[in-house]
Amino acid sequence: MLLSIPSKLKPPIPKILISILLTSQTTYHTFSLSLLQTHKLFNHFTQILCHALTSGYFTNPYISSQLLNHCLSNPDFTLTFSHTLFSQIPNQNVHSCNFLLRAYSHSTFPEQAISLYNQMMRKSMILDNFTFPFVLKACGRLNSFHKGVEVHCVSLKMGFGFDVFVQNALVYMYFQCGVIEFAQKVFEYMPDSVRDVVTWNSMISGYLQCGFCHQAVKMFGKLLLRSGVRLNDVSIVSALTACARTGLLDLGKKIHGLIVVYGLVIDVFLGSSLVDMYTKCGRLEDARKVFDRLLDKNAVCWTSMIAGYLQSDMFKEAIELFREMQMAGVKAEPATIACVASACGHLGALVLGRWVHNYCEKSGIEMNLVVKNSLIDMYSKCGLVDKALEVFYLLSNKDVYSWSMMISGLAMNARSDEALQLFSLMEGSSGVRPNGVTFLGILSACSHGGCVGDGFYYFEKMTGQYKLSPGVEHYGCLVDLLGRANLVVEAMEFIRYMPTQPDAIIWRSLLFAGSRHGNVELAEVAAKKISELEPEKCGAHVLLSNAYASASRWKDVRMVRRNMGAEGIQKQPGCSFIEIDGSVHEFLVADSVHCQIDVICNTLQAMNVVLKSRVFELDFLDY
Repeated sequence: MLLSIPSKLKPPIPKILISILLTSQTTYHTFSLSLLQTHKLFNHFTQILCHALTSGYFTNPYISSQLLNHCLSNPDFTLTFSHTLFSQIPNQNVHSCNFLLRAYSHSTFPEQAISLYNQMMRKSMILDNFTFPFVLKACGRLNSFHKGVEVHCVSLKMGFGFDVFVQNALVYMYFQCGVIEFAQKVFEYMPDSVRDVVTWNSMISGYLQCGFCHQAVKMFGKLLLRSGVRLNDVSIVSALTACARTGLLDLGKKIHGLIVVYGLVIDVFLGSSLVDMYTKCGRLEDARKVFDRLLDKNAVCWTSMIAGYLQSDMFKEAIELFREMQMAGVKAEPATIACVASACGHLGALVLGRWVHNYCEKSGIEMNLVVKNSLIDMYSKCGLVDKALEVFYLLSNKDVYSWSMMISGLAMNARSDEALQLFSLMEGSSGVRPNGVTFLGILSACSHGGCVGDGFYYFEKMTGQYKLSPGVEHYGCLVDLLGRANLVVEAMEFIRYMPTQPDAIIWRSLLFAGSRHGNVELAEVAAKKISELEPEKCGAHVLLSNAYASASRWKDVRMVRRNMGAEGIQKQPGCSFIEIDGSVHEFLVADSVHCQIDVICNTLQAMNVVLKSRVFELDFLDY
């Protein structure tokens, strides 16, 4: 193949450069390398390359390797162009091959690195300790375990059994392939003198990647005991991630202390990890302190804090922080948009949710699948189901969460028939297999639609056809389904023969059913069970009191209230949200802290006067 230099990379070559290039090979060799490292003359790289090809200097192995390396480092050249240049090297050596191996191992075509390695082996080329890490990285990315084992054997035969670069690459490759025991053996066979901080970090991050968080924590503890190895930011971030996933708050605090002791600067990398650890451990105040002390917060830091508020059901705080992020001039990422849209959905803040949608489109933020799924959920929870359907049907790559969220959205908005039809469409044409969340939406649709037979039909399909194990929430949907249909006796029997222990949610569904249909005895049984499972919560007492009130058993109502006081149980105040001009206002029972509480009270009193007036009563009767 003939090498074609892109025309845009051919600026006029200075006369002084021509004269230098026409000198001896030694002069050319020295000048070309220094020239390529000079930013001012970097645009003349193509002239050097052209001259090397036409003058014959390209046959020099060192020159051709360096030219290839710089070509691979220049984003103006494609990987295909670099490969073509490589193919014209008449005497390819291990250095030129390594340059191309590195590029392929990091590219979207890692299989090309394997192909090049096979060619090197067929040519009996002498490989070095830089060759194997690139090939092993490609094996890991391709999840090619057997090829990785083959490369491992070759590296041992060539004497790289104790080379730190090769061994670290082996640890990475085996973890990427999910073969943890092989990665452990490689680590165990490495002498302490060979292991460096990259070795330990590879083990910690590998355990995290495979879901073995406690093993990652133990490995971090062993690293701390090694006096010859100094941990770095990667070590600490991995350990903080393990603490976040396992809820090890005390250890996370100690690691925070280590950061201070080591004198490490809490930059956005460490800061976002600390925020994530504290939020996942339920310490929002500590997370906010770390967040506020960060000097240059990037989008990851803001998103970590917003996600922390979202996980703790502090939706209003999440939205307020997003507003601060906008005022700070930080462009949101797709993960940020997904969190904020979810918060808007929980608060019913439709106006703000729409603004977030428009902001995402106008700012050029990637509307990936996670963002669109969150928009479907937001529009559904805000009652705008048709808009949710519009987003859903425009999706070209619907996953199981897209289908599940849309089915659940139709169910919660009393469009049960459409939810069941959408599930049939999912089964028939999507190629996506439903999961437990999908069937949770289906059972909820059956419950809201009063479709008892359909509910048990889909439950049987879930366990029989799809071999999915139902959770307590699925059984709760069936109890709610029977309760709504006034089949409270059947619901009680269903609970009795459940293979799993009923939780408070199931008993609460039964309590609702008993209260709704006047079955006070059943409500009493359910309330007793709830009190045993949640002795400190007021929900069961309040619902039972309402059931007594519905049956006009006022003496029992007073008794329940007295018992709540005697047991020190306080009713949680009711809370309402209202969105005005994109701002969400929160109100509690007997609230007096709102900034406009005086205006609100005066307006309510004025409305009360109007409602009680004779003029209003006559107007109402005439109507």
